Amino acid sequence: MNGATGHMQLPNRVEILAPAGSFESLRAAVQAGADAVYFGVEQLNMRARSSNNFTVADLKKIAVIGRKNSLKTYLTLNTIVYNHDLALMKSIVRTAKECGINAVIAMDHAVIGYAAEVGLPVHLSTQANVTNIEAVKFYARFADLIVLSRELTLSQVAEICRQVAEQDVRGPSGDLVRIEVFAHGALCMAVSGKCYLSLHTHNASANRGACKQNCRRAYTVRDDEGNELKIDNEFIMSPKDLCTIGFLDRVLATGVSVLKIEGRSKGPDYVYETAACYREAAESIHDGSYGPEKVGAWMQRLEKVYNRGFWDGYYLGCELGEWTDAPGSKATERKTFIGLGLNYLGKIKVGEFKLQAGSLKVGDEVMVAGPTTGVARMRVTELRLDDSPVEAVERRGACFSMPSPVKIRSSDKLFKIEPV
Repeated sequence: MNGATGHMQLPNRVEILAPAGSFESLRAAVQAGADAVYFGVEQLNMRARSSNNFTVADLKKIAVIGRKNSLKTYLTLNTIVYNHDLALMKSIVRTAKECGINAVIAMDHAVIGYAAEVGLPVHLSTQANVTNIEAVKFYARFADLIVLSRELTLSQVAEICRQVAEQDVRGPSGDLVRIEVFAHGALCMAVSGKCYLSLHTHNASANRGACKQNCRRAYTVRDDEGNELKIDNEFIMSPKDLCTIGFLDRVLATGVSVLKIEGRSKGPDYVYETAACYREAAESIHDGSYGPEKVGAWMQRLEKVYNRGFWDGYYLGCELGEWTDAPGSKATERKTFIGLGLNYLGKIKVGEFKLQAGSLKVGDEVMVAGPTTGVARMRVTELRLDDSPVEAVERRGACFSMPSPVKIRSSDKLFKIEPV
């Protein structure tokens, strides 16, 4: 341990909370060893337009998958709620309670109040912008877990955790209030996500899950005389992604209970790699094997999936100034959709596929993703077309087979993985 927070005792097991924007991502979180997932349904969540959200009808299936895999399930219902939303909000909360969803993540008092009324535990969203112990004590009357503001330093987080224990701050369940912080993923320039830029420019409120991501664009500055200057090399309102795996020992030493990974709009490969890396890192800290060599290996894996470059966030006292120099992902791998699963011959462990785009050859690396399969990566060791061995499959619509260690289903998609 190092730093000002290193003297504190680590929690027995920190909860790794993974995002899930689809059943593929939900399965990937299970495979990666996540302890919990958070997800949205319908339009009352902060990723209402940027991810393929579940429906209310999916809640029972999500809860069943969670119980079967000892995975906690948290429903995000954290947008601003208007009068015309109240009936839908209440219906969603009631259904979540009936289906056995573990908690609702909320910031609107109407959601918090109704969840308490029906007995569904509340986790306070980072949108509430909690930055001090008095705010924690206030919300502890309603919430068993509080997600702190993303702008705090590790020292500030540690002080809040210390005072929660010292002042015996308990939630509705009777247990000490748990503290959650973001550990990895996209940040935006707004304070804990509260931004009105998209509302002003497109009448699409980020606080209603409809952000147009103005901050992720390139800009040209123009003076009153018409002279223009294109801002080069930096997207001046687009921060790099948060990554704490290099100082995760100091994060855990603050006493937080939950590490949250951002990314409900990301694919299942992102969910798997991020959740797996942070699960492994947390275990490594506990068993004493955490160090630079392992951090380097985790960083290489994290760089393969979607990211805008990495920085430490505010945790180490940095000001916001780590701007990305790219409009989209800086992932070191590219995943290209090439086909669909057809069938699986279990006795010989061979999957059958239909080529939809591109080509595939022996030696290529591929990824299979599906709502039941989750994600699986493999190297193509053999290809067969019309039951004859071939070196490559190039004809669109061709049905081919190849060895697969995982069961292939008709709902699976096949992607070719290539370095960028």
